[in-house]
Amino acid sequence: MKYHLMSSMGNTTLTTDPGAQLELFNDENRRPVAAHIWRRQADGFYVDPAWVAERLFAAEKFIGSVWDPGCGVWRVADAARRRGYKTYATDIVDRGYQHFDQTLNFLLSERPLGNNIITNPPFQICDQFLRHALKLDVNAVAMIWLARRLNAAHWLADTPLARVYLLTPRPPMPPVEVSARGEKPRGGKQDFVWVVFRRDHVGPPELRWLHRDRGDER
Repeated sequence: MKYHLMSSMGNTTLTTDPGAQLELFNDENRRPVAAHIWRRQADGFYVDPAWVAERLFAAEKFIGSVWDPGCGVWRVADAARRRGYKTYATDIVDRGYQHFDQTLNFLLSERPLGNNIITNPPFQICDQFLRHALKLDVNAVAMIWLARRLNAAHWLADTPLARVYLLTPRPPMPPVEVSARGEKPRGGKQDFVWVVFRRDHVGPPELRWLHRDRGDER
């Protein structure tokens, strides 16, 4: 006998009806789901909300200049500049940033342009981005990562991973054309984190939170 899951008005029951369908209902007082699923972008180019970088720079202090090798629409680079860091902004494509320094394939770079690498890498190759960044002679590396990728990234145990910042609420990361149309999506489907590496860090990483609506990291 096969059981089928039924859900109605927040209550879950089992039924033996082979023709039963999985149905989900929301209570009238339950907040509607506002998460978005975006079509995959060929070059991994998605836009992070401005608060994601702002909160990182409020929580972490970096020594020397900042290099964003995947500057995209410049969220990270602008946040660094506002904090007073000398900032270098490069990308594999010139997307029109007014402070853009040069077109550059980061994965082929042999020396860093700044003392710290801080970026939102292309999602499809975020592990290659991070591995390459850690080979370069910099003080710190900070990257936005999909939280679900951490589970299988056992190689991180051999790196100077100092902190992992959970981002709350889930930040939406829409394709650039969505932002260009002036849309402001509110719900994110994926969980993202900042992973921060310090060259002189020894020991296990700390787990912290960055909140959109306040400037601390508790």
